[in-house]
Amino acid sequence: MLRAVTSDRLGSLSGAIVACRRCPRLVAWREEVPPRAAFRAEAYWRRPVPGFGDPDATVVVVGLAPAAHGANRTGRMFTGDRSGDWLYRAMWRAGMASQPESRAPGDGLELLGAWVTAAVRCAPPANRPTPEERASCLCHLREELSLLRRARVIVALGGVACGAVSSLHGLSPRPRFAHLAECVLPDGKVLVCSYHPSQQNTFTGRLTEPMLDAVFERARALSEAGQAG
Repeated sequence: MLRAVTSDRLGSLSGAIVACRRCPRLVAWREEVPPRAAFRAEAYWRRPVPGFGDPDATVVVVGLAPAAHGANRTGRMFTGDRSGDWLYRAMWRAGMASQPESRAPGDGLELLGAWVTAAVRCAPPANRPTPEERASCLCHLREELSLLRRARVIVALGGVACGAVSSLHGLSPRPRFAHLAECVLPDGKVLVCSYHPSQQNTFTGRLTEPMLDAVFERARALSEAGQAG
């Protein structure tokens, strides 16, 4: 019963997110960004992207924002781009995803005890939302986290996601961002930080697959310890 109620409320939140037009610069960019040559035959989503996953999630993954030719094209977080390839492979190896690939909605991917979302729901120019845009979008993440009542661990992919989670929990000063840094939040959840699986980080070797695996191994261990407690 609780799962059904949570699913319904998350569905309502998803509808509100998809309909959001509060940031004019982001609305213009997501709707007008030229499609890449490889995707010209596809109809881009071009709307805000809601989170998705298991309503009973104990681990919540928070990214930066939809990629212009990834989630802004497919309509599902971290789907259809190389960052998503890295993320879902790591989650699959950690037992949090049913398969290591995320190509498009309807591809069979299911998340197991996990939920994937972002600090900002629209694709920003140059992947850089303004401070005002980040603040404007926090309400969606706040409500999402309140509905995911079994969540015990939040994995923040990158400094913007870490900052968003810190702001929502009123942390001052904010915790220092570093790969595998963690802190206990005021509500008892544990925040685990990771470098974002962007091409800038993965191509340069700043983030490797073993490093990302370590993040999800830690998240799983913390989650299981919380359930046992």
